[in-house]
Amino acid sequence: MDQAPNPEFLADITGALDWWRDAGVDLDLLDEPVEWLAEPGDDGEMRRRAAARRRAPVEEQVPAAPPGIDPAILPADLAEFTRWWMSEPLLDAGRTSARVPPQGKAGADVMILVETPESEDRETLLSGPQGRLLDAILAALETRRDEVYIASVLPRAVPAPDWTQLRTEGMGKVLLHHVGLVAPKRLFTFGENVLPLLGHELPRRTAISQNFNHEGRSIPLLASWGLASLLNHPSAKPVLWKTMLDWSAA
Repeated sequence: MDQAPNPEFLADITGALDWWRDAGVDLDLLDEPVEWLAEPGDDGEMRRRAAARRRAPVEEQVPAAPPGIDPAILPADLAEFTRWWMSEPLLDAGRTSARVPPQGKAGADVMILVETPESEDRETLLSGPQGRLLDAILAALETRRDEVYIASVLPRAVPAPDWTQLRTEGMGKVLLHHVGLVAPKRLFTFGENVLPLLGHELPRRTAISQNFNHEGRSIPLLASWGLASLLNHPSAKPVLWKTMLDWSAA
C-alpha cells in the first residue's frame, strides 16, 4: 500500500528552499567545472579537460638584487667624486633628491664620518641638533667645521637603512674610496654601522680609539656612538671625552 506524503516534511523542505531563495541563493555551485553536454561514459575525458583548465600555481617572483657598485667606476678626483655622489643613479636606488654633499678639502687634519645626514639637511650636512653637538665636540678639540672634512655614509637621510644590504651593494668600497681621496690625518666616526663598512668590528663601548689601515697608511681612528645617541644619553659624554684625549694624543 502506498503511503501518503508527509505534509509537515514537505512544508519543511519548501520553507528551507524559500529561505535560501529569499537570501539570494538560487543556484547550486560546484568547485570543479562539469561538462553537462558530454556523452555518457566520458567521465575520464571530463576530468582531463577540467585538470587542463586548472590554473597553474603562480611562482613567487623574487625581485632582482640591485647591481653592486664597481670600484672601477669611482672617480679618482675628490671634486669629481662629490659630483658623482650627488647624481649617481647606482646610489640610493637612483633617488637623487635630498642628497647632501660632503664638506671640506683633501688632506684635512680630521675627517668626520656619520651614517646619514639629518632630516633637516638640505645644502649643509648636519645642520640640526646633531650638528650643534658636533660643533661643541670640535670646539673641545680646538678646531672648527671649516678645518675638518665632514661626510656621511649615505647621500641622504634614511629613517632605517638596511646596512647588510648596503654592504652587499658595495657601499663599504665607496666609503673606503672616499676616505682614500680625502687622505685625512685622523678619522672620527659616529654611529655603529660605520666601522663594519670600513672593515672593522662593531664598537663594543661608547667610544674606542684604534688605528685605521688603508692603502699602506695607518691613521688614528676614533669611533663613537652616533650623534643622536649621544644627545639622548648625556652620561656617555665623559667616556667619549676620555677617549678623545687618548685619540688626540696618539
